[in-house]
Amino acid sequence: MISVDGLAVEFSGTTLFSDVSFVINPTDKIALMGKNGAGKSTLMKIIAGFKTPTRGHVSKSIDQIIAYLPQHLLTEDDSTVFAEVGKAYLETNQLKQEMQEIEHQLVTRTDYESDEYMKLIEKSAELGERYYALEDVNTDAEIEKTLLGLGFHRDDFNKPTSEFSGGWRMRIELAKILLRDPDLILLDEPTNHIDIESVVWLENFLTTKAKAVMVISHDKAFIDNITNRTLELTMGKMYDYRAKYSQYLELRESRRQAQIKAYKDQQKMIAESKEFIERFKGTYSKANQVNSVERMLEKLKPIEIDEVDTSSLKLKFPPSQRSGDFPIVVKHLSKKYGDYLVFNDADLTIHRGEKVAFVGRNGEGKSTLIKAIMGEIEYSGQCQIGHNVKIGYFAQNQASLLNPEKTIFQTVDEVAEGEIRTQIKTILGCFLFSGDDIDKKVGVLSGGERTRLAMVKLLLEPVNLLILDEPTNHLDLKSKEVLKDALLAFDGTMILVSHDRDFLQGLAYKVFEFKDKRIKEHYETIDEFIERNRMSTLKEIEKKTF
Repeated sequence: MISVDGLAVEFSGTTLFSDVSFVINPTDKIALMGKNGAGKSTLMKIIAGFKTPTRGHVSKSIDQIIAYLPQHLLTEDDSTVFAEVGKAYLETNQLKQEMQEIEHQLVTRTDYESDEYMKLIEKSAELGERYYALEDVNTDAEIEKTLLGLGFHRDDFNKPTSEFSGGWRMRIELAKILLRDPDLILLDEPTNHIDIESVVWLENFLTTKAKAVMVISHDKAFIDNITNRTLELTMGKMYDYRAKYSQYLELRESRRQAQIKAYKDQQKMIAESKEFIERFKGTYSKANQVNSVERMLEKLKPIEIDEVDTSSLKLKFPPSQRSGDFPIVVKHLSKKYGDYLVFNDADLTIHRGEKVAFVGRNGEGKSTLIKAIMGEIEYSGQCQIGHNVKIGYFAQNQASLLNPEKTIFQTVDEVAEGEIRTQIKTILGCFLFSGDDIDKKVGVLSGGERTRLAMVKLLLEPVNLLILDEPTNHLDLKSKEVLKDALLAFDGTMILVSHDRDFLQGLAYKVFEFKDKRIKEHYETIDEFIERNRMSTLKEIEKKTF
């Protein structure tokens, strides 16, 4: 059991949160929720021991292990993937080495009656108890199983970590955490950099093998599948719901409705009290009553209503000309990078109005095919763009293509046309840009902020073919809802690459699966595809470890 007692964080005269207390039980699977800026990541860093609160403390026993995976990592490049992940067993190996050294001293020393010798015996017993309490595992097999589950191939194991992107390094750190078998795993947006199959594997691991878990995530399907408790940070306070995320939403709304009723009743009472004061302020016989009511109002604690985004913004893509019947036709398409074959002899046709999903493990060619469609790379075969097709393209590096000298408002204003121009500030607000933010230059924005701005810009351009490559990585739940509503209303053709199953639900009714150098077409929703593949995928991963 880990106890969080009276935590408060204050800076520059502002209170981020205060008097936050709760207990994490050994089997809790907790979703930590709250709007951006509420203090979720700060709270998680405090629990992990990487940040100090203004007040309060976190209590745990000396032998409890808390493992933390932040959103952004600073990793070293001094080993191979397999060796780096093997560092998860560093403490076990050090414990074993320390035991061997003490045993050697007990055998070679002859001062059996000395206090030092007795201390060595006590230390040996203590270390032995800790060591033999550990589960006896085949460490190499566990490392292999975990790496395969997270999307690595066997030929990746001996490659230097320096050859891998930030997303793959995130998986390396995640593998180390999972193998340490910690008492509490803290995960801050763990699904941002892993594909659907790896997310399914991670869900299975967290629900069947992990002990306590606390996760921050904007992937609703992921947190609903793994959690049994929801902690919400809002307006500096903590609320604890013994319920998974979808149930928490219902309970939260019930609480908010009760708050609204109590607030209205209080406002009515305040208005009546003020009317009484004004009416009898100069009346001698009512002086004591007036003073009493005034003192009551001074001491009255206002009822607060939880923050909620009540925006009813329904964003629609501007109308565009009708495209031909076949916006995308691919024939005998092959692509190699040096000697590495990405896919071979691929054929696919996308009809006008179809909304399709590209799925498969990272590195199987989803983004490569999109780059071929966009004419960004060379390839063999044919890739034809249909008649009157106007493409709206959101690449994973879309943020880097924005003009750094323009402000946020200018970036959006230059593409907005018609009535939508009157809603620019509202639209920006839904994507977490508000107040003076809109006057900031793009050059000073973080990567996540630039990604959100690029998405807003795309939403305002008239197109009839949308190609979106991982569009939700830096979007909060409300931003994703706005985007998804716009895509549901979009009457053109759409290609989606995303690991976010909740986002894909209802958007794609055909799946192109990238696997084993091939592209296979499935006429089914993403839910049907995942359900059909869930057990076979997990079994396949298990088989690969032997």
